[in-house]
Amino acid sequence: MMALGFFNTYSRALEEFSPRDPPNVSIYTCGPTVYSNAHIGNFRAYIFEDLLQRHLETRGFKVHRVMNITDVDDKTIRGAREAKISLTDFTEPFKRRFFEDLETLRIKPANEYPGATEPRYLARMIEMIAELIKSDLAYQAEDKSVYFRINKFPNYGKLAHLNLEELRPTGRVRSDEYEKENIGDFALWKAWDEADGEVAWDSPWGRGRPGWHIECSAMATTLLGDQLDIHCGGVDNIFPHHEAEIAQSEGVTGKKFVRYWMHCAHLLVDNQKMSKSLGNFYTLRDVIAKGYSGREVRYALLRVHYRAPLNFTFEGMEESRQALARINKWLERLRETSGSASPEEQRAPVPNNDFQQALDDDLNISGALGVLFESIRETNRAMDANELGPAAAKAWLQWWDGINQVLALDAAETLALPPEIEALAEARRLARLAKNWQKSDELRKDLNARGWEVRDTKDGQKITRRVGPEP
Repeated sequence: MMALGFFNTYSRALEEFSPRDPPNVSIYTCGPTVYSNAHIGNFRAYIFEDLLQRHLETRGFKVHRVMNITDVDDKTIRGAREAKISLTDFTEPFKRRFFEDLETLRIKPANEYPGATEPRYLARMIEMIAELIKSDLAYQAEDKSVYFRINKFPNYGKLAHLNLEELRPTGRVRSDEYEKENIGDFALWKAWDEADGEVAWDSPWGRGRPGWHIECSAMATTLLGDQLDIHCGGVDNIFPHHEAEIAQSEGVTGKKFVRYWMHCAHLLVDNQKMSKSLGNFYTLRDVIAKGYSGREVRYALLRVHYRAPLNFTFEGMEESRQALARINKWLERLRETSGSASPEEQRAPVPNNDFQQALDDDLNISGALGVLFESIRETNRAMDANELGPAAAKAWLQWWDGINQVLALDAAETLALPPEIEALAEARRLARLAKNWQKSDELRKDLNARGWEVRDTKDGQKITRRVGPEP
């Protein structure tokens, strides 16, 4: 079994991970297009990328991650035009909400979040397009836009495993996104037209704006150099976006652009593709508004292997809630058990590292979570039988600390009780102070009936969500 390996979309094979300059690892991740609030499908990809970074760091690598912000493309321009405001005024609120959402989901910040409209990246785009024209890989057409010549780049289609001869190029494609059947020379620089309004920059080919694909090539190479270790995104980015990035970047530098391409599968909702017309389209904020925490959403989006389609359901959200409640309860028991550990007590054996080894196998999160919950079951049984001493409990807590560096699921946030539950809990606290045990028991039963568990400890009553049976 290889030490650490990932499935490379380019080779369609599991490959041992070997960065160019260990222990340094460069990762470029396609971020949001800020024309709306990011939806849970977007965050599925961002959480997979977060898991990747965290696991690499636990394995001793130093990660430099860049996530771009697409703040100029067909969608953002159309949105600004319909809202009758400037492009910046239109995209700014969506950028702000995106960063708030990242925090809610405990996603580590990237080192940089370049925006496509920033002058240094626009200058790099123009420089790259000029290079491509000079080497005959690009040309300016009659419509004044500049296009990439795909038939001059022999490897075009290799990432998506397309047979270009079967598909046959169908001319020029000015749109940022297109179907495989419409394969053709794609736009690097789009000549200004009336629909663009005030969105335009000067270039050697006239006023216009960059195509979506060249934006990422420019930002990635500016910040991470000509060659990247890992490039991530959703499977919907493979073609045409990532295919175009390879052609543009390698066309300019003459070097292999990316060593490992990693893509996560689609998120479905109730086994259907998410769409507004089906009424199953959810932003993170929609799910939070239904009473779930960011931690619960994180677990729900994390628990399925990144290359397998994830079916999002609210039953699944309840399962996530129960799984986290089980972790909470286990940690509470371990803390209580470890409390009496004396410094002189013999050190307990260190628990296994099977969790990390599971993730070494192409981020096998299902296997890793299996290790976690099997460990919870075993230690709970040992605590039930009084066979787990304070030192062993302390060792398990340290084991959890290492795992939580990767999962980021610790209950660090205080669970905000719903107002009616808070009122019942406070009434019960007062009843106990007054030694009104009958009232206290009635309120406990009421809380239980509403799905909450009450435990009386030396520090007062603890209210937690009720946990279902162990699977």
